[in-house]
Amino acid sequence: MEHVESGLFFVALLAVAAPLFARGVGRWLRVPIVVFELVLGILVGPSVLGWVQPSAFLEVLSEIGLAMLFFVAGTEIQFAALAGRTGRRAWLGWAISIVAGIGVGWVFAPGEPAIVIGVALSSTALGTLLPILRDAGELRTPFGHSVSALGAVGEFGPLIAISIFLGGRDPGSATIVLALFALIAAGAMWYAFRVPQGKLHAFVNSTLHTSGQFAVRAVLLIVAALVTLSLILDIDMLLGAFAAGVVWRLVMRDADAADQHAVESKIEGLAFGFLVPVFFIYTGITFDLEALLDNPVLLALVPVALLVLLAVRGLPSMLAAPAGASGRERIATMLMGATGLPIIVAVTAIGVDEGLLTSAAASVLVGAGMLSVLLFPLIAMSLRGEAVTRPAAPVEDDAA
Repeated sequence: MEHVESGLFFVALLAVAAPLFARGVGRWLRVPIVVFELVLGILVGPSVLGWVQPSAFLEVLSEIGLAMLFFVAGTEIQFAALAGRTGRRAWLGWAISIVAGIGVGWVFAPGEPAIVIGVALSSTALGTLLPILRDAGELRTPFGHSVSALGAVGEFGPLIAISIFLGGRDPGSATIVLALFALIAAGAMWYAFRVPQGKLHAFVNSTLHTSGQFAVRAVLLIVAALVTLSLILDIDMLLGAFAAGVVWRLVMRDADAADQHAVESKIEGLAFGFLVPVFFIYTGITFDLEALLDNPVLLALVPVALLVLLAVRGLPSMLAAPAGASGRERIATMLMGATGLPIIVAVTAIGVDEGLLTSAAASVLVGAGMLSVLLFPLIAMSLRGEAVTRPAAPVEDDAA
């Protein structure tokens, strides 16, 4: 219990310290806040100072934080960005990435381990990138639309691959189970989209500033329902969390703009003020830095894996760059597309649990993912110049 209490205190302390560090460093260099959360987690974890040890309690909070990260990603999906030229090119880029990733994996570990490596290398951390785009005023720009499409495909595609190939079933039965989940989720989305929600919106409004907080409770219920359904069907829970975000967005689409903003602020406060930082800090705490430092070969493989991630995921991501993009903007799109961590953490954990990957190999991939979060968005946003708020981009048509 003492370890749990001290661990909870240090995680809360680091969650407060991270934005302060980001603000201080931001006078000279714009660094994503997740960078500080990861580094501070490593610092207090067993590999450095040893002040915080992994615990079942913190692990559960971290899993909930990861689910909320994917829920927010679902609420931020720009469906217009997934249509037309940008959407087609984002899917094409991901298809190239997954094939190339499995090919790279097959060179080092033929069979199922290659699938784990391929899924890890084909992912994009939409939930990590969205706060960066939002803080930089880029969410509604053509660049933001391209990155959002890349992130959506780069999270949704790997989740499908995990559910089909790494769920413990043969691909045929896994596809049937996934189709059942998709049917249920589609039914929830149809209900949210088609059925008038006026009375619900009125009730949400009436409890926005009371102890009832119906909107927040409803969000937690939707997340719990679809995550539980995912677990019952033995598919990745993150797929349920992602679908929950889409459902909630459809439920609130016709609500008063002020109410939408108020609810979004409350959900973001719960997610990014509490749960999501726990996930990133705990990822740093559990990162096996000592194993990498003790083995020079493994340590040298981390930057190699980072370059492979940039080639496998980043280069195909340039296909979805905005039409007429400059060279700097294309490079920024490549870097953002190659930013991956949550899916890498999730799929390598599955690989280790099922005996498909060694913990050392998982550490190399997670290390590369952490470096991608530490470096790629920072470089990409520097290439984009100073953060300014730009007008929303027009919806693209289907022109090639």
